[in-house]
Amino acid sequence: MRRLTELACGHPRRVLTVAGVVFVVAIAVGGPIVNMLQASLSDFEDQSSQTAAATRMLQHAAGAEDELGLVALIKTDSRVAGNDADDALEERVARLLVEQRGFRHAYDAVASGNAELLSRNGRDALVMATFATRELAYQAAARLRPLLRPDHVLFSGLDIVFEELTHRSRTDLERAALYALPLLLLLSLWVFRGLVAALLPLLVGAFTVFGTFLSLRVADSFVGLSVFALNLVTALGLGLAIDYSLFVVSRYREELARAQLQAATPTAAIGTAVAGTLSTAGRTVLYSSLTVALAMASLCVFPLRFLYSMGIAGALTALIAGAVSLTVLPAVLVVLGERVNALAPSWMRRESTAPERSAAFWARLARAVMRRPGPIALASAALLLAVATPTLRLGLTPASTNILPTSSSARQVEETLTRNFAADPAVPIDAVAHAPLRDDTIVEAYADKLASVSGEPSRVHLNYVGPSTWAITLPPIGDPFSAANERLVKRLRQIRAPFPTAVGGITAWFSDQLRSLSDHLPVALLLVALTMFLTIFVMTGSALLPIKTFIMNLLTLAATTGLLVLAFQDGHLGGLFQFRSNGGLEPSNLVLLLTVAFAMASDYGVFLLARIKEAHDSGLSNCAAVELGLQRTGRLVTAAALLFCVAMGALVSSSILSIKELGFGVAVAVAIDAAIVRALLVPSLMALLGDWNWWAPRWLRAVHERIGASH
Repeated sequence: MRRLTELACGHPRRVLTVAGVVFVVAIAVGGPIVNMLQASLSDFEDQSSQTAAATRMLQHAAGAEDELGLVALIKTDSRVAGNDADDALEERVARLLVEQRGFRHAYDAVASGNAELLSRNGRDALVMATFATRELAYQAAARLRPLLRPDHVLFSGLDIVFEELTHRSRTDLERAALYALPLLLLLSLWVFRGLVAALLPLLVGAFTVFGTFLSLRVADSFVGLSVFALNLVTALGLGLAIDYSLFVVSRYREELARAQLQAATPTAAIGTAVAGTLSTAGRTVLYSSLTVALAMASLCVFPLRFLYSMGIAGALTALIAGAVSLTVLPAVLVVLGERVNALAPSWMRRESTAPERSAAFWARLARAVMRRPGPIALASAALLLAVATPTLRLGLTPASTNILPTSSSARQVEETLTRNFAADPAVPIDAVAHAPLRDDTIVEAYADKLASVSGEPSRVHLNYVGPSTWAITLPPIGDPFSAANERLVKRLRQIRAPFPTAVGGITAWFSDQLRSLSDHLPVALLLVALTMFLTIFVMTGSALLPIKTFIMNLLTLAATTGLLVLAFQDGHLGGLFQFRSNGGLEPSNLVLLLTVAFAMASDYGVFLLARIKEAHDSGLSNCAAVELGLQRTGRLVTAAALLFCVAMGALVSSSILSIKELGFGVAVAVAIDAAIVRALLVPSLMALLGDWNWWAPRWLRAVHERIGASH
């Protein structure tokens, strides 16, 4: 921190000049990534799975991203077999698709005679097509919509769904920022009680977001990232920037007021204040950013692009927010000096005693909690466990059209298919075989074995789709994610063939996703626990505080999951947030949500424990240190939590259900952590443990002293 102080105080304008250049470059080079990243089914797919192998074989053979990725639903009120008008509409749709750029081939009921392309009552029909890329399929549907009546023809399919998710993700990003920024500015003005100081968190936030965009553009060129990472970067970047700025600027004001009473000149007072700020709040920000970054980086152990994209994006966001807060922000404070308090409205100057009143409140609360630590700890834990009880009936659902709003034509088509068709022929169970055309009899024998296992041989189709590639398709019966279809996939995979095969399709995709998540989850949990233990141990020297923090974080996550089940799985907030429940939570999004919530709970734990540790090191008793720590950070943690809830909660405005869940879940977790855990559980448990809070085995104390983190 000494070198950072020398940099900020010795060369503030040079630091700001370099920062300004970097910021401009970040906007120019990093900004375009918003239009570069895409959503894909492979975002939620383990590339080592059979499903991914089957997909790659089909893509290579067909020269397209998705087999039959565009679906046109043709609706009539009085379809009868052989109705010329209805057949003419199907033929027209098929002809229009053929004329579109990137078209490969189409498949419809009239030309194929396949009854599975007709609904049970015969009033709906499907035309399915393959395009070279998802974007070309999406553009084709966009061009055809004005030519076809929407009450007669609707478009869906994997190509349409994931392109729509990409476009909605971009527009939702803009909407969330539009909602959040004005409110964040007003709240910052209320917290800082001055316009200049209130603008600093937004400055750090803008630098963090665009700096992370720049870093993501570099990362995308190596590993390929999901478009959903951008929503996380915006919300998390603003939230962390506000948190860190709040603690740095508040401590700077405190140190500046103290230094002005002792320093000979204003310049000396500013230098002393910056040095004191970085050695205390700066150290806390450093540990906090490392804690959040390491927790988010644990997502990189999952081989799903959605999760490792979030891990990379979250870790970079935390590190950049911390770096900007420790380099650029101190330089700004040096240049501003006392003017950091400028442009304070008169009504806020009249309320100058508010921080003192708030500190007195938190001191009284700490004393009250520590007078009865046992009952308060039990009551707080019981409340969190009671809120967590709905977690016992948690259900998991795949990411499909049900995460789109009900107004989406893609979702309407899929709901019609589920309701009116025996199966969805656009998402069959695929057994893909790699065998030359001359081995057709051997492949047919293999297909016969699959047909006998399926129980409905007449619905099994064998197609030669390309160079040495065969596809045996089995339309799933009813819900493709049902237990019966999952058992069918398992039986099909047990059948051996004398050539390379892979069984994929939408049913296998979800099964493989769940298996991948369960296989890698223990490693991710271990990494989160170890990194949190290490960072809090290095900061405090205690072996018990990290364990206690981990347990309290688990309580926060359990309560958050319970509220998610009530709000989204049960749909109790469907009217308020404008969504229709799909009966469960998407598993990869749930892993992300709980990881972010855990990281932020650890973040606020670091803020409070750092101040308690500082007070304890100054010679105060355990209880006195807890009281002083809560008194000094209570208002700041509450304000930081409120601002962070606004930044993340803005994601609830998204039209994508999983993004709504992310914003709501993280905001709720932060609110629970600030209102119950930090205000009640932490002081009560620290009072119960007494001096044991600071215990560590002799060998760990020696390690801590050798690291030198206590100095």
